Amino acid sequence: MRYVALLRGININPRTRVAMADLRAVLEGLGYTGVRTHLQSGNALLTAHGRSAEQVAAEVERRISEELGLSPAVIVRTVPELRAVVEENPLEVRDPVKFVVVFLAEAPDRAVLEGIDPAEYAPEEMAVGRRELYMYFPDGLRRPKLPPLVEKRSSAPATMRNWNTVTRLLELAEG
Repeated sequence: MRYVALLRGININPRTRVAMADLRAVLEGLGYTGVRTHLQSGNALLTAHGRSAEQVAAEVERRISEELGLSPAVIVRTVPELRAVVEENPLEVRDPVKFVVVFLAEAPDRAVLEGIDPAEYAPEEMAVGRRELYMYFPDGLRRPKLPPLVEKRSSAPATMRNWNTVTRLLELAEG
């Protein structure tokens, strides 16, 4: 099965620095094939036979901790799941740099998210997907209001990617 692994918090600051060559070596050391990374922010494509997405996430988290001394959350999607993320996007992508998908490790608690008053984060926008949140930040990503509101109300690990990265990962995974 072909997977996309998204690591949270990689290369955000000097303490979380991971060379993509090191990440590829970790993934190949786990026996994954067709390993490829995209950008410097912890995006990897890999093939793992006989393993579920949950198993892949756990293996990658454990090995990165052992070999690199970091503890990033790893969110994994199959290629069909990533295709569905793109096709089921409920919001208009006005600017792909200001439009993001928050990938969650598990399905969101809709009642908790629906309890967030849109006035608290206007003009930002949010829509809930299967295991994703779609967000638009018309004023850019420097100091958005919405992510801290969501993070306070959610306990599931999550990581965010802009629309350009999401669609490029899909293109690479299917190519």
